[in-house]
Amino acid sequence: MGRRTLLVTAGWLAAAVLATLIGVAAIGLVGESITGTPGGVRSQAEVERALAAPEPTSAAPAGPGLSASSSPPAVPSASPGLRRSFSTVGGTAVAECVRADVRLVSWAPAQDYRVKDVDRGPDDDAEVTFAGPAGEFEVKVGCIGGEPVARPGDGD
Repeated sequence: MGRRTLLVTAGWLAAAVLATLIGVAAIGLVGESITGTPGGVRSQAEVERALAAPEPTSAAPAGPGLSASSSPPAVPSASPGLRRSFSTVGGTAVAECVRADVRLVSWAPAQDYRVKDVDRGPDDDAEVTFAGPAGEFEVKVGCIGGEPVARPGDGD
C-alpha cells in the first residue's frame, strides 16, 4: 500500500501543478482585461483625439447655479482656444472658442438626466438641454474675448 499511496500523491501533485500552470497561462493570455484598465491606458494625445471627434459620445446638462472652470487645451491644434467646463445640477458641458465662434467639445448628463436637445456649434452660441426629475436644465455658452462664457438660457 505504501507504493500506491506514493503514486496517488504524485498524481495529485502533478494535477495541481498542471492546473496552476494552465491558470497562469490563461491569465497571461487574457492580460489586462482582468487586472488592468479596460481598453488599456490611453495617452494624452488619444484622449484629445477622442474629445475632438465630430460627434461626442456623452452629454451634459446645465441650469440654475451654473459654474465654470477653465483649462488650456492639452494638445495644440489648428485653432481651438481656451476650454472651459460649465457645471449644473443636470450635468456638465465643456466648450471652447474657435475664432469668434463657440463649440461644445463634450457634455455629460448627471445621473437620472438625459439629453433633450443639443446645438454644439460652432456658432455665436452653443447649448445643450437636459431633462430629469428636477426639470430641465440648459447650458448655453458664447465667446467673449476668445473665452467661453455662460449666457442666459431664455429669451433669445
